[in-house]
Amino acid sequence: MYNMADSNNWKASIKATERFENIEKIQKVAPQINAFSIEVAAFQNSNSKEEYLHAINLAALPPVQQPSSPTTQPAPAPSPPDHLPSTATPGKRIGLHQSCHYIASGITSEVYRTSDSTIALKVIINTNIPPHNPRREAKILESLSHKNIIPLIGAFTDPLTSDFVLSFPYQPSALSSVPLPLSPSLVLPIFTSLFSALSYLHSQSIIHRDVKPSAVLLSATYQVCLSDFGTAWHPALSASDEPARGKILDVGTGPYRAPETLFGNAGYGPEVDIWAAGCTLAECLAGETLFTCPPSHEDGNQLALISSIFRTLGTPTRETWPEAEGFNTPPFNYMVYEGKKWEELLKGVEKRWKGVVQGCIKYESRSRMKAEEVVRLLEGWNDEAGSSKASASI
Repeated sequence: MYNMADSNNWKASIKATERFENIEKIQKVAPQINAFSIEVAAFQNSNSKEEYLHAINLAALPPVQQPSSPTTQPAPAPSPPDHLPSTATPGKRIGLHQSCHYIASGITSEVYRTSDSTIALKVIINTNIPPHNPRREAKILESLSHKNIIPLIGAFTDPLTSDFVLSFPYQPSALSSVPLPLSPSLVLPIFTSLFSALSYLHSQSIIHRDVKPSAVLLSATYQVCLSDFGTAWHPALSASDEPARGKILDVGTGPYRAPETLFGNAGYGPEVDIWAAGCTLAECLAGETLFTCPPSHEDGNQLALISSIFRTLGTPTRETWPEAEGFNTPPFNYMVYEGKKWEELLKGVEKRWKGVVQGCIKYESRSRMKAEEVVRLLEGWNDEAGSSKASASI
């Protein structure tokens, strides 16, 4: 008789490294397909190890060559959008605000802006996804005062829907909507502001935990405000749910996630923000993300990100990542990749900017640059630029 419990025993016998090698086996033969999705489907749908390996072997067969098709050029990057409220619909009432118009949404919230385009309203629609905590987010923001951190205007419960709502000054765009790569004249002030915000947070032992281009809001004149504090960690306000050595690992977004969170280091610190900011800077300089992975809801996305990091930077060793020896799942049993040179990853980028990226994106978190170090460096470049302009005008 077929026994469902027995059918799953074989899965426990397959190590993560074996699954990773099977993914590599598929990818090597057919680099144009999503090897991670194929391996995950084979793993989940097979009733035995034999079926699983058979599916892997079939997927790893050399593909039949097809006639080549004309190359399609990618569409140019859009200009920063300013979501003007639609005049065709009356909009939605949120608390005392009439005619609010939808802008965007995430897994826990929807964002609207008021009809006069001065206030953005973050409506919380899901409060059951740790570490998201909108009330803690409001308390953290109330305690902060920095020109490059989005100020909280207020928070209230909508009497009509009982939804918790946070209100902020409306910002017309985000770094994620600006055409890339950024011009040098924008990179310097934007990232001076971003690292200044992080330096301020880290001086209070607060970790943002979700630095990414869409969290960097921009005014019409490219003034920067760091937003999205829904998963931020605070040494006092978060301590009951997440002690300092037992933080939630599922934080960050896709290609901006720091590697220590992928390998079980629940005692990570503000260095995760530095890694994410470095990835954001690299993207703005090169015009594309440094690492890639499928969306978070897809199975195998974490393995995909690990693979992308290793292929890009090279597989870490005990010498290059000594702190990882103490992680719950040390990263030393994976396929070995040599990695790429920074000259190849950041082609055409100034040497000094490559140095900043390299200083932020290091396996060993203790070796990454501190936010205040980056600020001092960039402010020095700002002073140099100002002196050069002044000399030129004499």
